Amino acid sequence: MPQTQTELSNGNGSLYHFLPQFFLTAPPPPPQAQEHAACQQPASSRTTAAARHRKHMHLVGELPQKSMAALAKQYGPVMHLKLGEISTVVVSSPESAAEVTKTRDAVFANRPASLAYKILSFGGKGVLFTPYGSNSRELRKMSTMSLLSAKQVRFFRSIREQETVNMLRSVASEASGSIVNLSAQIMRLTNDITARALIGGKCRYQKEFLALVDESIEEMSGFSLVDSFPSWAGLIGSLNGVRRKLTRLLAQIDLIIGSILDEHRAAWELSGEKEEKDLIDVMLRIQHEESLPFSLTDEFIIAIAMDLFVAGSDTSSTTLQWIMSELIRNPAVMKRAQQEVRETFGGEGKPAEEDVGKLSYLKLVIKETLRLHPPAPFLIRICLEPTELLGYQIPANTRVLVNAWAIARDPAVWGDDAEEFRPERFEESAVDYKGTHFELLPFGSGRRMCAGMGFGVATVEFPLACLLYYFDWKLPEKEIELDMRETFKLTSKRKTDLCLRAVPRLPLP
Repeated sequence: MPQTQTELSNGNGSLYHFLPQFFLTAPPPPPQAQEHAACQQPASSRTTAAARHRKHMHLVGELPQKSMAALAKQYGPVMHLKLGEISTVVVSSPESAAEVTKTRDAVFANRPASLAYKILSFGGKGVLFTPYGSNSRELRKMSTMSLLSAKQVRFFRSIREQETVNMLRSVASEASGSIVNLSAQIMRLTNDITARALIGGKCRYQKEFLALVDESIEEMSGFSLVDSFPSWAGLIGSLNGVRRKLTRLLAQIDLIIGSILDEHRAAWELSGEKEEKDLIDVMLRIQHEESLPFSLTDEFIIAIAMDLFVAGSDTSSTTLQWIMSELIRNPAVMKRAQQEVRETFGGEGKPAEEDVGKLSYLKLVIKETLRLHPPAPFLIRICLEPTELLGYQIPANTRVLVNAWAIARDPAVWGDDAEEFRPERFEESAVDYKGTHFELLPFGSGRRMCAGMGFGVATVEFPLACLLYYFDWKLPEKEIELDMRETFKLTSKRKTDLCLRAVPRLPLP
């Protein structure tokens, strides 16, 4: 029988089945007829759909976005699950997504931060999960206007062009031997672009910084008993040593990025002027000017630097790999995209990023990839106060997951070919990924929309165009079909590396 609002708020009952990332314990929603009946009652008497706690790990699987999409088809676009001790509502329709990210955006303005993120960001001093309030508004304003503005993205164009050429030469060298591990090439590319934009091109600590980023991503990607069972946090943290490990990692982050800050300050003193060559320089200038209503300490700068790198490099790498995967699986799309790129850049021309704006079909390819493979399948929020969502009463502190992956593959929204890779669907469509169309939310929407969208898209477009311009791509010999399995970590990425044959067609620059 459905829970009452009081029962939902108290979170009575507990299950002890665990799932990586979520540690999901899922009571099945009530029968469809019961849910519909609840929807027809006056709003004051409606409750979130839920049922008695029972063990249903077999309903969840390794890819929560897929399993929850299947549940939503059976039980509707708003359903209640118990994730460990965490009361959670999953929404899976454009209408419910609009309620969360637009209509009631202020109520759902917070994101839940994991223990790993809290510790590694000095108690939540980064941008990604800072509780909504005056500080978070100022940090987001700084991000959108000073760090990741369109002007700043243009400023880093030469970095993208230089690092793309480096990647192309590496691909050509690897292709002369045998198969190219394109996943490794792309990851190195996005890491190098983001690192140069963030900390500069000649930083002697870059290798150590990248190693810390990789370790931080790994720590934030795994499952967490502490996050799923907060009432046991102290005991669990002591038993499994996670707090000690994260604290040691934070000390390393503080040391290495602190040294990078000192190096930048020393360069300023040596030159006698505060030249802004990278994003660390920008943040140090803001710190020096004391232009924020709070002190932008080194801890804030370090936490924001980690946020920018993790959010910028990992998502761009994931997206580029999925694009190339889909192009290999769809030869007609590959042919049309290559034809456009080669006609635009010329037979023996030198590609320049300024010409990317002419590649209209390539942009559709990117958009279609973001639809089928959003880097973050879920938009995660916390309800700050009791509210109503499509007629259901949602208690304060309820966690809300917007299943952007499910919405983007819903046949009711996209038609019977929703699962097919077909960029042409956007040729006569105004739907975009900039947060105003709730059927397509790869970068989120509202107050918590990704501030780095412009930087991320720019990191994808030009390298992709060059990969298609200079090389023809094929599956390895004897490989009939590309492995498209995915894994759910910090982003939804390929389970296996993308390894292809690259056939050079023009001399590299």
